[in-house]
Amino acid sequence: MTSILVVDDDPAIRRTLAVALRARGFDVHTVATGRDALQSLDDVAADLVLLDLGLPDLDGLTALKRLRSHTQVPVIVLSGRSGSKDKIDALDQGAEDFVTKPFDIEELIARVRASSRRRGHDEPPLTVHAGGLTLDLGSQRATRAESEVQLTQTEWRIVDVLARRPGRLVRHSQLLTSLEETGQPTIHDLRTHIASIRRKLEVDPTRPRLVVTEPGTGYRLISESRSANVGLEP
Repeated sequence: MTSILVVDDDPAIRRTLAVALRARGFDVHTVATGRDALQSLDDVAADLVLLDLGLPDLDGLTALKRLRSHTQVPVIVLSGRSGSKDKIDALDQGAEDFVTKPFDIEELIARVRASSRRRGHDEPPLTVHAGGLTLDLGSQRATRAESEVQLTQTEWRIVDVLARRPGRLVRHSQLLTSLEETGQPTIHDLRTHIASIRRKLEVDPTRPRLVVTEPGTGYRLISESRSANVGLEP
């Protein structure tokens, strides 16, 4: 699964990119500063960084230089600066691509996909089979024995993040990031949503076997069967 770290101080742009990229099956994490980006690299394990040059704490080129000193992950620069010197400087500092704001979202998605293909990252699967359920992430439909299970949009955001990483730990911080479009969610809010998801998806919500808690850390979605669409961990 391709994981993307979005670094932009504009919350509207962060939300727009997060929604658009997740709708196309990417795992997305967002931060507002260059320092947060550097601190997030280990936890996020990003395959691609979308980096704004107009950051509040670090000059964009400085942030890019520091990112490049930590990792060789590809970086696509997003910038309101359209001069050729800015593009040349960004590319010289190790950026893979340069996109000028305001940008067309479909063009940016195409550039992200091209970067993923160059590195052999396939787009994530859209259907997951787990615990007798079929989770169609593309159409946001959950079914068991051909009966549909109704989830709210907020619950789908959480299920989507978990289902795209079957068997893998998803940290609280990653799940809270997926909910930031709904305001400023807390751990308590997250636990409340998880409890509701379990009531709807688990056979016995008091003894969850599908959405499993990792105490103090996060959650895992446990798949009980293999699917041709998903590479599951043993």
